[in-house]
Amino acid sequence: MLHRFLRHLRDHRRSVDVLTIGCALVLSVYAAFQGGWGTTPKQLAAWPGASLSVLACAALWWHRSNPQIVVVITGICATMASAYGYLTTPLLFAPVMVALYWLALEGDRKHASLYALAVALLLIPSALLTDTYRNMALVVLNPAFFLFLPVAWGSSVQVRRAYVESLHTRAELAERTREEEARRRVGEERVRIARELHDVVAHHLALANAQAGTAAHLVRSRPEQAEHLITELAGTTASALRELKATVGLLRRPEEPDAPLEPSPGLSRLPELVAAHSAAGRRVDVVVEGEERPLAPGTDLTAYRIVQEALTNVSKHAAGAQTRVTLAYAADALTITVRDDGGRGSTGVPGDEAGGYGLIGMRERAQSAGGRFTAGAGADGGFTVTVELPIYF
Repeated sequence: MLHRFLRHLRDHRRSVDVLTIGCALVLSVYAAFQGGWGTTPKQLAAWPGASLSVLACAALWWHRSNPQIVVVITGICATMASAYGYLTTPLLFAPVMVALYWLALEGDRKHASLYALAVALLLIPSALLTDTYRNMALVVLNPAFFLFLPVAWGSSVQVRRAYVESLHTRAELAERTREEEARRRVGEERVRIARELHDVVAHHLALANAQAGTAAHLVRSRPEQAEHLITELAGTTASALRELKATVGLLRRPEEPDAPLEPSPGLSRLPELVAAHSAAGRRVDVVVEGEERPLAPGTDLTAYRIVQEALTNVSKHAAGAQTRVTLAYAADALTITVRDDGGRGSTGVPGDEAGGYGLIGMRERAQSAGGRFTAGAGADGGFTVTVELPIYF
């Protein structure tokens, strides 16, 4: 029941205002009825103090729109009550304490302190003039302490609110950052999988097309060689299916039992790649310079895919060209160069310049591995792809 009541007050600010103003009115009116005791030889009338209390509490209703004016009105009412002879207790100037609290809560602490000082400078002298028993503790210390107390309280509540709000803001920012990071990683993963699918499909389809075309050309003149090419074509399509299954399997969750266990391809499979192209009538020479060194899995896959895509571009755009693949191992880098000697087909340009994504994919792969990629046509009509990949220890 109490929790529901507190939640209602938190959601309805005007209900809090009514409750606070009502308490201030009861306390100040009570002080007016008891205000003459101990201050003057005769009992004071209650109606002047009660009237000033009602006026001050009525002004509190507009504290949200005019907090400074409300402090001025309640301070004047408290000063007039003190000058009339009422005892200067916190009950008497409860409305001005509430006004100062709200001013400090919604505004600046320094501003509220100046208003509290101004009210104290009005209230203390008026109380001294009417204090029959010269009770300095009541006349000076009460206003000095109880007028600055609501200012300190309101400022502390304001600081706490700002702190809690900053915590909520930081939590929301952290949540948004996590969501953005998750979206970024999902986007990067999609690009990576799309790149893998492009490389696998483009390479094997281009190779299968070359093998099928060569087999069709030789089926009458050299049936044995055509049969061998058809056998190689079956192996090419089977290899394509395996790699497609492995690539699509990246989308599965690790806990799924059917997740592929086949490792990612690397330069160790380069002889198979060269043999497949050679079987399709494409001459590919591989030259290794320097001492071969093991590569990190990501770098190994990147190197293999770049060579694969470069040979695919040669098959599509440089039919009949001779290709040279050079692997140059240095102390901290591997430089891959794939160069053909010409023999352009109908497009005359490789990769993305002909409307595809070959060069774009190779450049993205090289950059994702921390390497550099260059590609361009040579003076002899050939085309050269060069990529430098770092070797991490």
